[in-house]
Amino acid sequence: MPPPLAAFVFFSALCLICSVHSHLCSPRHHSLCPPFTSPPSFPFSFSPACGHPSFQLKCSSNHSLISINNLTFSILRYEPNSTSLLLSPHFTNSTLTPSNCSYPHFLSIPTRSINLSSSPFRFSDGSCNRLSVLEPCSPPNLPNCSHCPWECKLIQSPVKLLHGCGSSRSSVSNQGCQGDVLGYLDNYLQLGIELEWDQAQDSYFSNCRDCKANNGICGFNSSHPLHPFLCLRTKSQLSPPWINNHIPNRVAILCSIFAVTCFMVIISISLAIIRSRRLHSAANEEDPTTLFLQRHRSASLLPPVFTYEELESSTNKFDSKRKIGDGGFGSVYLAQLHDGRVVAVKHLHKPHNSKAFSNKCFCNEILILSSIDHPNLVKLHGYCSDPRGLLLVYDYVPNGTLGDHLHGPKSLYRKGSMTWQVRVDIALQIAMVMEYLHFSVVPPVVHRDITSSNIFVEKDMRIKVGDFGLSRLLVFPDTGSGYVWTGPQGTPGYLDPDYHKSFRLTDKSDVYSFGVVVLELISGQKAVDQRRDKRELALADMMVSKIQMGLLHEVVDPVLVVDGSVTDGVDAAAELAFRCVAAEKDDRPDAREVVEELKRIRSRTRGVSRASSVIGDERVI
Repeated sequence: MPPPLAAFVFFSALCLICSVHSHLCSPRHHSLCPPFTSPPSFPFSFSPACGHPSFQLKCSSNHSLISINNLTFSILRYEPNSTSLLLSPHFTNSTLTPSNCSYPHFLSIPTRSINLSSSPFRFSDGSCNRLSVLEPCSPPNLPNCSHCPWECKLIQSPVKLLHGCGSSRSSVSNQGCQGDVLGYLDNYLQLGIELEWDQAQDSYFSNCRDCKANNGICGFNSSHPLHPFLCLRTKSQLSPPWINNHIPNRVAILCSIFAVTCFMVIISISLAIIRSRRLHSAANEEDPTTLFLQRHRSASLLPPVFTYEELESSTNKFDSKRKIGDGGFGSVYLAQLHDGRVVAVKHLHKPHNSKAFSNKCFCNEILILSSIDHPNLVKLHGYCSDPRGLLLVYDYVPNGTLGDHLHGPKSLYRKGSMTWQVRVDIALQIAMVMEYLHFSVVPPVVHRDITSSNIFVEKDMRIKVGDFGLSRLLVFPDTGSGYVWTGPQGTPGYLDPDYHKSFRLTDKSDVYSFGVVVLELISGQKAVDQRRDKRELALADMMVSKIQMGLLHEVVDPVLVVDGSVTDGVDAAAELAFRCVAAEKDDRPDAREVVEELKRIRSRTRGVSRASSVIGDERVI
């Protein structure tokens, strides 16, 4: 052992001998993990032998982990003062058992029933009810049951996944069969199962109340097989036991002072070592987001990297007066770069519950926008990945969004330029972007957030589609499946109901969102409006009802009504939108069909416009 290190170890040991030994269980001495935003109180604890033995937590990169009956779960949601948790099974590559049955396709499904026996937890009624009404479609598609008995049992009786749930059949009515039960269960577990516990039935809670009343700290005897409750030292008991309050012990006082001095020296040395290592790693390691992007795409294909200081200066320190947009994922600022270019800078928000989600949207948008090119797509000029913020630099489109023109604060002024011919041209341009993403890009891209607020209007009324933070590549796990399993994400009012119900994302999900945008172009109304009747809250619901009853004229934007009659072509566009927002994805046209139909509508609209112009000239003559 080197002499300096030996001296440091000896010095530390001497300090420990003289230091006051006490068992502190305060959670503030430990780092927090999501979803905990503050130190968790009893029964939870990150410290061994503290809290409740069944509520011991471990910290992982994304979630806090809890172990129940030798199964590890990620904690997805916890609210202080509640008696329930939302958990998802947590597996790693080292804990997965090789199998040809469900792994690695369904990573959340355990190899046995989830059993809460001999623990203070129980499954919530809601979690049991969801499985009790789940049934496979007849005849069920079973694997080889001699090799995969557990998968066969789950497909035939999904409620067996949760031990004890099958004893009480839910009163909830059957909601239809599932063709892929294992896929459904995998998504069900990823979204989380709710567990509850009863404080009145557990003596730990009553013992802890008495302990806290005496200024004690709740814990348990970890060396005893039954882990009985212990009330650990109180604050008044934390002073050295050998010091007499009436006759001060001079040696003890000097030793205590020496211990405090040692502690301060050790802390100073540790901080110096940590700071030195951080500076060394910062000098030799690249930003993790940059490394991720370079692993997934050649560095030569990535857009330029800006410094945080450059973008901060170009937006006048992200001045609120420069803000030109604010959405769920970030605020957009007008900026002028050092070379004179006027651009838009999006500063991504940092979600309280998941930093990983913000990084994912950031990387997703860079990877997708750097691999596609279309005249009606917003161009990405560069990015900045910095601990102070994630920034994206785009084209600046100076004429606002389509939503601003249709129903924004200045919509009455702007609607004068929104003639029917302009609206048809806008719909066609959006459809051509959708056709490009679905049929010309390999693998296909699903935008997942086609909304009027993500469609930017240029001064000549041409449009650019932006915001690819939620986009997904259609990489199918099974040949010919035509969809990917993923949790529904999108904007209310535009979200495909079939995708929301089945978790199956397809290109038809974009077609649904596009249909809602066409309905906005026809009606001039918002996709969701709280001022409308509850049954007509969503624009798609209201417009479909009016179209079915032959009352389309009642909801057409008044700007499009000339001499009491609706502009020619509106009916055809409404019929197309009606097909796009069909409840079942198989009833919707694909992007190519949409483009062809809109081209026919545009030709008819221009023909009528020219004919009207000729008739008008003849009348003048």
